[in-house]
Amino acid sequence: MAMLIGFLEIFITFVFFLVLQCFLLHKKTHKPLLTNWPVLGMLPGLLLQVHRIYDVIAEVLEASDMTFCFKGPWLSGTDILLTADPTNIHYILCSNFVNYPKGMEFKKIFEVLGDAIFNVDSELWEDMRNSSHAIFSHQEFQKFSVNTSISKLKQGLVPILENAAKENILVDLQDLFQRFLFDTSSILMTGYDPKCLSIEMPKVEFGDAVDGVADGIFYRHVKPAFLWKLQYWLGVGVEKKMRSGFAIFDQLLEKIISAKREEIKSHGTHDQDSKGEVAMDVLTYYMTVDTVKYKHLKPSNDKFIRDAILGFLIAGRDTTSSALTWFFWLLSKNPEAVTKIRQEINKKMPNFDPADLDKLVYLHGAVCETLRLYPPVPFNHKSPVKPDVLPSGHRVDENWKIVISIYAAGRMRSIWGDDGEDFRPERWISDSGKLRHEPSYKFLAFNAGPRTCLGKKLTFLQMKTVAVKIIRNYDIKVVEGHKTEPVPSVLLRMQHGLTVSVTKI
Repeated sequence: MAMLIGFLEIFITFVFFLVLQCFLLHKKTHKPLLTNWPVLGMLPGLLLQVHRIYDVIAEVLEASDMTFCFKGPWLSGTDILLTADPTNIHYILCSNFVNYPKGMEFKKIFEVLGDAIFNVDSELWEDMRNSSHAIFSHQEFQKFSVNTSISKLKQGLVPILENAAKENILVDLQDLFQRFLFDTSSILMTGYDPKCLSIEMPKVEFGDAVDGVADGIFYRHVKPAFLWKLQYWLGVGVEKKMRSGFAIFDQLLEKIISAKREEIKSHGTHDQDSKGEVAMDVLTYYMTVDTVKYKHLKPSNDKFIRDAILGFLIAGRDTTSSALTWFFWLLSKNPEAVTKIRQEINKKMPNFDPADLDKLVYLHGAVCETLRLYPPVPFNHKSPVKPDVLPSGHRVDENWKIVISIYAAGRMRSIWGDDGEDFRPERWISDSGKLRHEPSYKFLAFNAGPRTCLGKKLTFLQMKTVAVKIIRNYDIKVVEGHKTEPVPSVLLRMQHGLTVSVTKI
């Protein structure tokens, strides 16, 4: 063990020395930071700019006709083809979908998700997708989702905002949204309310675990596999957080799954919500799923259930909370948009009725603009099964990672025009005042092709419900000088949260 730790320290020191030398040479020669250096490839430039990695990739792709070959260190297996080209994206995610599965390397990098729908291929993926679609698209489940959100708003989020306004207390809006979405997602996915959203602000181990795991997965994309595997085994660096996160997930879900099995055994499968209506959570659904219809699912296998529910929990908590955080930050920079949304709410939705949410066209456009500029999942990772040539002319084989930069695709001037980096909800509204449709391979926030996100409708419902409740009643102001930079991670959250003041209207 001591020898391995010593080797690791020597290797890291060696890499740091080479990166430093490359940086000093860059300052003298003014070469581009993503220069392909001997031995280390383009890694030095990436490490030097990692704090603004998403914008760097967008800048590189804008200057490279939307596709760029990143060369990793020699023999490291970290060569990456970066693309934001809609023709490549459509080809990979739609027309030649069968040649670009998740694959084994993806599953190793995202091993925490196990057999979650986001990780699997072939017949298992088809069964998981079809079964998930069956419950997520069910009218009663969508009603359950809206009722859960409204209840949690009234009992959790609104009292905190009221207290902040009354006592003139600053709050971290990102933390509030993460707590809100963890509570609501947990209720929908497991039937269990962790009650994280309260004035007492209890510690949320699950949230800390997700953040650590998401950051570790990000760095696995640019590290040689032997290095991150060694770090995980030794429990050092970001991989230490990965190990800790695994343990927290397993411990939490083991308790929930065990309790749910006892509940089903004792009381059957039908729970009721606060209004007395039937409300089946996703965990109950998967534990009692029809294995004749979905023969690859394993309702009696706790590991399978753990993987399925964990994937949905993370997606439900972290994607929507990220989108809401960036949404209110963008509104704070565009007060005229707040005025238009508030006027639209007062005119078209004087009394809150979820059925009227579709009438709020400008609000929908503002949500779409947020998801375009700040997609909660900023990139998508693929590898071909067989060698291929992309529409851009780039050749790829099974040794290449292909990273679709969703963040960059939402900002390319060649796709969205010269104002592509501007927040302009009007771009989603036609001259007749109706919503304008954009193809999914252009607007990638919910992926594209057969793997298009099943939770798209629920996401819009949740975001618009929260937005209406807050914008109708409060003015939200970001504190002056607050830094809003994203964390280098596979989930787009703010490095320092979003500290705001709250004023009652």
